[in-house]
Amino acid sequence: MDRGARGPKVVALGGGHGLAATLSALRLITTNLTAIVTVADDGGSSGRLREEFGVLPPGDLRMALSALCDSGEWGQTWRDVLQHRFSSEGPMDGHALGNLLILSLWERLGETVSALDWVGELLQVKGRVLPMSSMPLEIQARVRQGDKLETVCGQVAVATALGKVEHIDLIPHNPPAQQEALDAIDEADWVVFGPGSWFTSVIPHLLVPEMREALEKTKARKVLSLNLLAEKETSGMKASEHVTSFREYAPELGINVVLADPSAVDSIRELDEAASQCGARVLLRQVRMGDGSPRHDPLRLAAAYRDAFDNVLGDVDD
Repeated sequence: MDRGARGPKVVALGGGHGLAATLSALRLITTNLTAIVTVADDGGSSGRLREEFGVLPPGDLRMALSALCDSGEWGQTWRDVLQHRFSSEGPMDGHALGNLLILSLWERLGETVSALDWVGELLQVKGRVLPMSSMPLEIQARVRQGDKLETVCGQVAVATALGKVEHIDLIPHNPPAQQEALDAIDEADWVVFGPGSWFTSVIPHLLVPEMREALEKTKARKVLSLNLLAEKETSGMKASEHVTSFREYAPELGINVVLADPSAVDSIRELDEAASQCGARVLLRQVRMGDGSPRHDPLRLAAAYRDAFDNVLGDVDD
């Protein structure tokens, strides 16, 4: 959906609130924007609909669409409607209306991507939202707690597991990628990874062989955006260890820029070293909200991405 698209062609990969933050920023500098969304959620409304209807979990797709809504009254009204959650003592409790709308279009049209495009038309979104894979996936992790190593299955279980995540995989193994997502990566000028839940929203994209290959082959330059705050699944991981972890899952995938807020970096020297192993430079920019909360400020994040795209990389000191 072109709608007079302007700006560089940018593909953003992730899921949940992290991807929504990225999209809220990127939409300020380009309308040539495609979100590729993880499809492994098994909690809340999405998990219930996934289990009952055997569909992709719609929640992260809904959040991405909402983040790309037009800023006028029409877009913002429909954004609020899409995000509305029912509260009752019955089976509708907790369901997001947008999830039900997406499910309805999937059933009516019998096709995933065109249904999401229809929702995008209704919301007058700036860009396009696509699933990572054409089938719902399950995340499986090896988690170590002391001397005990156990296998944990499911996005919610992995995100809340006690201990250190040592490795993740997808079930089924080697799932197919959504073809439209591969096309978008091939045509992109820039690809943005993160921020977001590291092992359940960011890394899963690297575990889809067709997608990893497309990311390795594309001529697009790449930005890896680090989180503002460690989550339960990455408790104890340094900023540099996130970059090292990324490289372990995709050693042939080069990165151009590692974007981080100074407050989230424990050692700039270590982050520089880890980034250089991926062929990247570190770009330090304040992207946190002014009140100090661990949330991204869309305007600050947009300015940081613009700097990254313009190759404005300042010197950093430890």
